[in-house]
Amino acid sequence: MADTAEPTSVSRRGFLTRVGATGGAGAMFATMGALGLAPSAEARTRVPFQPPRESDFRLRGRAAAKIVVLGAGVAGLATAYELGKAGYRVTVLEAQDRVGGRNRTLRGGDRLTETGGETQRVGFGDGTYMNAGPARIAQWMTTMDYCRELGVPLEVFTNANAQAYLFNESAGMTSPVRWRTAKADVYGYISELLAKATDQGALNERLTSTDRERLLSFLSGFGAIGAKTDGYAYKGTDRRGFTVDPGAGDVEGTVLGPPPSLSDVLASGVGRYFSFEFGYSQAMLMFQPVGGMDAIPRALAKAVGKDRIRTGAKVTQITNLAQGVRIQYEADGRTRVLEADYCIATLPPQVLARIPHNLGAAVQAALGTPVPVSTGKIGLEYRNRWWETEEKIYGGITNTDLDLSTIWYPSYGYHGRSGLLVGYYNFGAQADTYARMGHAGRLARALDQGAKIHGDRYRKGIAASASIAWIRQPHIEGGWVSWPSLGAEYKLLNQPQGNVYYAGDWLSHEIAWQHGSFESARKVVTELHQRVLKG
Repeated sequence: MADTAEPTSVSRRGFLTRVGATGGAGAMFATMGALGLAPSAEARTRVPFQPPRESDFRLRGRAAAKIVVLGAGVAGLATAYELGKAGYRVTVLEAQDRVGGRNRTLRGGDRLTETGGETQRVGFGDGTYMNAGPARIAQWMTTMDYCRELGVPLEVFTNANAQAYLFNESAGMTSPVRWRTAKADVYGYISELLAKATDQGALNERLTSTDRERLLSFLSGFGAIGAKTDGYAYKGTDRRGFTVDPGAGDVEGTVLGPPPSLSDVLASGVGRYFSFEFGYSQAMLMFQPVGGMDAIPRALAKAVGKDRIRTGAKVTQITNLAQGVRIQYEADGRTRVLEADYCIATLPPQVLARIPHNLGAAVQAALGTPVPVSTGKIGLEYRNRWWETEEKIYGGITNTDLDLSTIWYPSYGYHGRSGLLVGYYNFGAQADTYARMGHAGRLARALDQGAKIHGDRYRKGIAASASIAWIRQPHIEGGWVSWPSLGAEYKLLNQPQGNVYYAGDWLSHEIAWQHGSFESARKVVTELHQRVLKG
């Protein structure tokens, strides 16, 4: 039997290879299923995306369809890119004079106009930029795959940094505390409490004697607490940090003083921020494209082809036809009409809801269901990188309960002459507060708030600044959307409405991330391609 097993295996492998070469991965998986070789549906956690190919049409004697994509954001460009691989005749209509949508990187010389007419001219120096929209990518995200495929170079984005700060003014804090210090104190006291409860038998119903020993051993290291003879007390260690760092000779370093009381640590509320870095989408390591996040839409647009993308084209009507679609839009002061076999609309739902269409009341109601979320940022370019030289902060984020919410330190340009902080990245009502101001008002408020963290130096040495309120960005009108629930309306728009499809991060389970845009684009591309092949 040993002599015959291998030839049979090779024969099957060769057969499946030929099936895959001619019919694609889908045909190969179907054949494997028929042979009992494919993993069961329960065993597969994710079906790999198979981009459409020109050979798919040659095998079936059909021709690629004509597609119009509404919006040149990440979802629209990804859709056009994937369909283009199979020879689809794609036209992308974009109302703005640039591609990228919410993926926007601000650089010196850019002009930023808001609804209402206020325009900022960005004055950042050469090599300085602010990612006004998305700014970080988790390792597991599909965005990483496109960066690899499109040749977009990456570098580490420092999301969590023990040297950054936490500050809760509403809790009575008068000065910020380092992340490392806050963690040491919270973990220490929680470990002390749990160790005492365990030792006193409070958990006997849940733990065996062996479990108790193991838990106490873990807590000893996790919280840096004392031994049983010391009542498992947390008294603080060098995990809290140093006032004088260890050096040479007699300079052994000076550890920060004893920790505040347990009551004061709990009252500070700093522990509420720790869950931030545990989030699946926020955990280190994270990445960013070298030179700015807009490297991704620029690479996508290049791959799609500039001749297929019409900027300055504002869609004014969507008409579903018995055979195809008709799109009316304005460009160069004229009304134009474009007809295609299918339309893929990737504009924000709050924008789509105002475009006349004939898709029915249910679609209109669904488009009006998600609520736009306000968010904003300000970039502060300083003439020197004082946060590195004076506070030893290299990247990362300071979290606060102030209306600026967070301060971001740059993850590029270390030890350069100048650098840019994101002086606030806030959301909801806090972002609305800044959105109602002009840029000068935003800058003044951001500096006053930031000075509570970094002192007077925060107001000095600013070379340039720029701010964005996404709720006031024409043709976008929000940082992302929030669904009351992913119910009937969400499901409706995740299905084709006649010859019109919808795509975007707002139709994914990773709203506000480029990953959601890419995944939604892939879903629609797969469904439309299968429909076209079936005729």
